[in-house]
Amino acid sequence: MPSAPASTKSVSVIKGAFIYVMMRWMDRLVGLASTLILARWLVPADFGIIAMTSLVIGIADVLLDLGVNVALIQNRAATQAHYNTAWTLRMMQACGTVLIVTLAAPYAGEYFHDPRIVPVLRIACLGALLAAMENIGVITFQKEFRADRDFLLTFIKRISGFTATVILAWIFRSYWALVFATLFGRAVGVVASYCMHPMRARLSLEKFGEIFGVSQWMLINSIGNYINNNLHRTLVGRSTDATVMGGYTLSDEISSMPSTEVLAPLNRILFPTFVRARNNPEELKRNFLLAQGLQSLIAIPASLGLALVAHEAVLVLLGEKWLMVVPFVQILALTNIIQAISTSTGYVLLSLGKNRNATATTWTQVSLFAAIALLFMQHPQALDLARLRLACVAAGLLVALVMLMRTMRNVSLLDMLRNVVRPLLAAMAMAGVIHVIAPIAPSAPALRLVMMIVAGAVGYTLTVLVAWTLVGRPQGAESYLVEKIANVLKKRRPAKLGSAVDG
Repeated sequence: MPSAPASTKSVSVIKGAFIYVMMRWMDRLVGLASTLILARWLVPADFGIIAMTSLVIGIADVLLDLGVNVALIQNRAATQAHYNTAWTLRMMQACGTVLIVTLAAPYAGEYFHDPRIVPVLRIACLGALLAAMENIGVITFQKEFRADRDFLLTFIKRISGFTATVILAWIFRSYWALVFATLFGRAVGVVASYCMHPMRARLSLEKFGEIFGVSQWMLINSIGNYINNNLHRTLVGRSTDATVMGGYTLSDEISSMPSTEVLAPLNRILFPTFVRARNNPEELKRNFLLAQGLQSLIAIPASLGLALVAHEAVLVLLGEKWLMVVPFVQILALTNIIQAISTSTGYVLLSLGKNRNATATTWTQVSLFAAIALLFMQHPQALDLARLRLACVAAGLLVALVMLMRTMRNVSLLDMLRNVVRPLLAAMAMAGVIHVIAPIAPSAPALRLVMMIVAGAVGYTLTVLVAWTLVGRPQGAESYLVEKIANVLKKRRPAKLGSAVDG
């Protein structure tokens, strides 16, 4: 059967990327609404209890995670036997997680100096089992770019969890609302997944060798990613109390929102796209540079902008009792700027089967952070750990770039610098505009926040367009966005992206 024309593939990828972005924004808007409601009804200590619980369950889960989703997406010839084996491994992992967490709960209570998390852990860990029971066939939604089905499943899970969270939080006014709402949302997801996909997996280890051949490095990489993203939280929980832990965790989540709302949906569609182009070096290069350019163009000003208006944003969205998190939000938001520049690198390495290189990049950050925090910092405060994380993420960026250039010989450092120079210059201009506007902005927090956001956005956009025009309007992220906006305004069919995202 002949393959689809390049133009058809391009439109499919663009449409899929758009749907995934909308899906992510919808998901996070519901999540943000939930957070804002809970922030008014609950106290920081409640969030701290849930954060501690999530850390323990997460580390148990990741220690057993074989990354079967990645193995199935990479295998373009996956059969029912592969899906059966992947589902079986996922169920075994979940059962192991429940057992480990149940036994480790008392020790976790001692580590965090808070016995309240012991019963929470023993109930919340059942969520891992519910998540594993989900129909393994829904992975094909992502693999085959069926973004509409993926969108619907995500929406069902999120809206059910949100509804349960609001109702239970109003009833309990405690952290138990979050525990039971999460379980309810995952249970609904299990039912919905079997309604939406006909696959019915059975217990089997027939393809264990093939899946484990990919998954063994994914396991090491997953452990590294989890520790890299959560070691700073774990140390904060150890050295502080539930109140500070709750504030730090919430600030980490808020600071990552501006970048993750762009990066996560884009990466969801880019990974399969990179896999399809892995045998065409020039095509893969174009895809990678376009992806990195778009991520930098949008995520850099979003993260820096949040750091600049952190005080007003926290005051308006969360209330005065949360103002202690402002310094955390500012530093952790800057961390996400660096991650925005490097996020596509890991996906390219995985798509090329260079799992060892992706793993080495992650573990470099983990080792550096752990060595400094555990060996050279005596009783570190939460703000000290946030600053250390920023420095280690910057070091990880350098390692990631080296790994990429060793793997893709046709990509140079200059190629990647071109993607970030204009966004960085424009972000500096945006910071200047906000600094000038701040003294004359209204005193009312909400109006002040809106005025600073609008002024910063206008300053950034104009600076990017001027800089892009001065260098001759080269092909890249700016030209891609301008073309798409022009097509929307003209109300005609989007122009072909061509080989830049053909895949």
